[in-house]
Amino acid sequence: MKAPFHVVAILLILLLGYNVQGQEAKKTYTYDVAAFYWPAYHPDSRFKEINVFPDGKGEWEAVYKATPKFAGHTVPRVPLWGYEDETNPVLMEKKIKTAVKYGINVMIFDWYWYDNKPFLEEALNKGFLKAKNRRDMRFSLMWANHDHSSYLDPANPDKSKIYWHGGVSREIFEGMVEHIIKDYFKQPNYYKLNGEPVFSIYELSTFINGIGGSEKAKAALDYFRKKTKEAGLPDLHLQAILWGNIPSALKDVPGDPIETQNSALEYFGFKSMTNYQWCHLVQPSGDYVPWGEKAIKKWVEWDSSFQVPYCPHVSIGWDNNPRFPDKKQDLIINSKPEYFRMFLQKAKEYIDRHPEQPKFITINAWNEWAENSYLEPDNIYGYGYLDAVKKVFADDKAKTKHAFSPHK
Repeated sequence: MKAPFHVVAILLILLLGYNVQGQEAKKTYTYDVAAFYWPAYHPDSRFKEINVFPDGKGEWEAVYKATPKFAGHTVPRVPLWGYEDETNPVLMEKKIKTAVKYGINVMIFDWYWYDNKPFLEEALNKGFLKAKNRRDMRFSLMWANHDHSSYLDPANPDKSKIYWHGGVSREIFEGMVEHIIKDYFKQPNYYKLNGEPVFSIYELSTFINGIGGSEKAKAALDYFRKKTKEAGLPDLHLQAILWGNIPSALKDVPGDPIETQNSALEYFGFKSMTNYQWCHLVQPSGDYVPWGEKAIKKWVEWDSSFQVPYCPHVSIGWDNNPRFPDKKQDLIINSKPEYFRMFLQKAKEYIDRHPEQPKFITINAWNEWAENSYLEPDNIYGYGYLDAVKKVFADDKAKTKHAFSPHK
């Protein structure tokens, strides 16, 4: 007996709307707009090891205890959602829903591994990955492999104290790789380019020095690629964070073929690069607009000096005074949403001029509250920064089809 036509039509719609693994429908994006996520707003057990943030709310403590350093200094910044614990999956559901609504479709979690164990992983593991709507948002990891110092401790005026070192041995690196592939790369919503999971490294030089030199570092990254392929993925997409920590020479390699930062990235097999913060490129002092203009001038320089594709980055601002209660630090003023929107537009135009590379833009940050660089709604601009993203990207989705399935 033949099924009625309308029943067949409904079945076809259902089959076409979902992928073969029975997961959610494919989403279509014009651009992949990624926000770095600083996962320090919860009582991580390792804060107790270094005696930081005794209130038990993570770095929220530095934010709500901040005091103005001069007339008109807009601290403390107050989150409209309150000083909430990000390990709560219900809160993460709100963050994901809001981010997607305003055009953010990737979260890049700052990820740490010190003394052969994780630090600040619980926001991702207990919050994000337990959220009911987690598959509406893709995520990736940026290995923030810098030394962890008293910079994070507002109660300690001496910022030179090192709590944990960022370098790792080959043995520790292999354990990290196993954890990353098993617990993150295999998540259906891990961010991929051409099916390859994207993994960013913050300090390439720290990695090289910690593991014992350039050749050992290259061998370790080759091992990472090999294990990724063995896990059933086509390859690994390594992304470098572009700033002064990328070496321009490898003196420990016989013959030293490395003459530029681009040569170093090609030697290690990086497939793209982006920035983490404009303060790494231009001294953060004065008005936001000239600071940003100086930072993005480097895009033209990098086009001629790098063969590795550059994914444009936009920072929202900079003011890390909450981490320095006793002494005023250089900061950026007038970082208004309308100016932020202007630089987002420039990033979009850059991508449109480079159709051969990924349509991928990074933003600092979703929630760097102690550095005054965040998209989350606050008591001053409300949803202004998110509105800026929406006006540039989210309202433009239908113009160019850039299909993505989290199961590619």
